[in-house]
Amino acid sequence: MMQILNLDQTITNWSTIADSVFVPHTEADYDRLVAILDRLIDQVGEDENHPLASLMEVVSALIENYEIATIPELV
Repeated sequence: MMQILNLDQTITNWSTIADSVFVPHTEADYDRLVAILDRLIDQVGEDENHPLASLMEVVSALIENYEIATIPELV
């Protein structure tokens, strides 16, 4: 039941975070995510227990996926 509650909270609050957590489709989107990641790194550092560590991982994965799809020489 806890997972459903968390999803309901996410749905309710999505509009407040949608500008920070999104799939990049353009270079401008990618640049925005990189800037967001830089700020998260400043906040989180290497603290794996930091409350924003998971968000930092998600943003990193979104950036990596964009790079793999658009910059083939990185693969």
